[in-house]
Amino acid sequence: MKTTKIFLLALMALSSQVVLSQTKKVLSLKEAIALVLTNSHEALLANTKIKTAALELETLKNNQYPNLKASGQYLRLSNANVKSNFGGGNGMDVSQLMLGQINASMPVFSGFKLKNSIQASENMVKSQTASSAHTKEQLALDVVELFATLYKSQEMIELFTENLKSAQQRTKDFSAMVDNGLMARNDLLKAQLQESNVQLSLDNALKNTSIINYQLVTLLQLPENTTIEIDINAVKKDMAANQLQKNEGTRQDVEALQYQKQASDIGIKIARAGYFPSFALTGGYIALDLKNTLTVTNAMNFGVGLNYDFTSLLKNKKEVALAKSKAEQTTQALAILSDKIKEESQQAEEDYAFSLKQNKVYALAATQAEENYRIVKDKYDNNLATTNDLLEADVQQLQSKINLALSQADIALKYYNLQFASGKLINSFNLSTK
Repeated sequence: MKTTKIFLLALMALSSQVVLSQTKKVLSLKEAIALVLTNSHEALLANTKIKTAALELETLKNNQYPNLKASGQYLRLSNANVKSNFGGGNGMDVSQLMLGQINASMPVFSGFKLKNSIQASENMVKSQTASSAHTKEQLALDVVELFATLYKSQEMIELFTENLKSAQQRTKDFSAMVDNGLMARNDLLKAQLQESNVQLSLDNALKNTSIINYQLVTLLQLPENTTIEIDINAVKKDMAANQLQKNEGTRQDVEALQYQKQASDIGIKIARAGYFPSFALTGGYIALDLKNTLTVTNAMNFGVGLNYDFTSLLKNKKEVALAKSKAEQTTQALAILSDKIKEESQQAEEDYAFSLKQNKVYALAATQAEENYRIVKDKYDNNLATTNDLLEADVQQLQSKINLALSQADIALKYYNLQFASGKLINSFNLSTK
């Protein structure tokens, strides 16, 4: 007996510890989006891609500056056969050679390849910046969708819990009536079956809530034991405060592709640069000491370097064709994306308008279902309705409440889907993608 008490106390202590380990966090939608823009791995990766593109541009710009190289050598010679035309003759003891030189080269012209390459790289930085902004817009939409789904699950838990209490009380009442011979056992079984169905629905809602909560916590990089409670009033206030924007401005994914197109157009010029020679200014200094034989100092040199690959007249035609093909590919991709965005925007507008109409219908249906259940319950109490009628009215009332709760979440989801289709989702919360 004593052992049993100790076990129960330990179990209670463990249960309380588990409950305490769960951290509840009330979040508004704006706070959640702010978190995903700063904490998520996807947002951090998008920022890193911008940084990488900027560094690639700076690396390319370094090619504008002169190349300056210095080298030195000290060589030991063995049995060197040295002849001199300056009166030394043969037989000189030459055992070492010291050589030092400095060379400088400044590119002057390369068919504008360097200039165009820099311009193309600048456009790629802009493209990556726009692409990063679109990635963050998508992350914000992911948060909105998880928020809506989590809210739906939490609302369903509340509704099922409330309905389960009623179903349990009904089963208890029916059981007493069966015991007193006032009701057929078949009616009790129907009530018990409905109670079981509600219990299964509640368990399923609890499971879904746990899964969605974990997904949202992971996306926001919060501790795994965090339980998120949605501040639905804050969501409604945000929607009321924000101005709905439809098809305003340019979406970031379109802007990213536009910059890619500009870069690919410049790529054609870069390919054509292969038809031209390249010029560079060159200069240098050489110092030489061949022991006991020759010493050279102050040997300055400067001039012009010319480089031309004659085979480019034959080979470069394919390079230009490839660059043109890539530019055409980008043009076609931009046209496809533009059409897709038009379709998304039109569907988002229709979905939002429908969600508003649907909510009004569900609100009316919920009122009707509630009144219907009251009437059926009154008839049942006066033996004018069957148990089937009562249970069916109860199910209809529960379903109408569920539909109304889900439709309220759908309004917010479709509202922010429309903001996303316009490329203004993050801006609607006065947040920055930088």
